[in-house]
Amino acid sequence: MRKLGRELALARRKRGISTQDMASRLFVSRDTLWRLERGDPTVASGTLATAAFVLQLHDRLANLAAPGTDALGLSLDENRLPKRIRRTQP
Repeated sequence: MRKLGRELALARRKRGISTQDMASRLFVSRDTLWRLERGDPTVASGTLATAAFVLQLHDRLANLAAPGTDALGLSLDENRLPKRIRRTQP
C-alpha cells in the first residue's frame, strides 16, 4: 500500500495537481489525501479508484485482477488439467 500511495503522489505531482485540488476532485479532505498517499490501508477503496480515474490510471486498476495475468490462478488451472484423455466407446 505504501508503494501504491507513493506512486499516486508522484503521478499527482507530475501532473501539476496540488493537494488541495486533488482532494477536492476526490471529495475528501487533504488529510485523507495525505493518508492515501502514505499508503494508509484504512482509506476507502472508492477513494483509491477515484484517484486512479482522476490521474487517468484507471485502466491499470481495471486490470488489477485480470485472469490472464493471475500467475497463481493459471498455475492452478494447469494442475487441474487431466493427465490424459481417454476416448469413450460408442
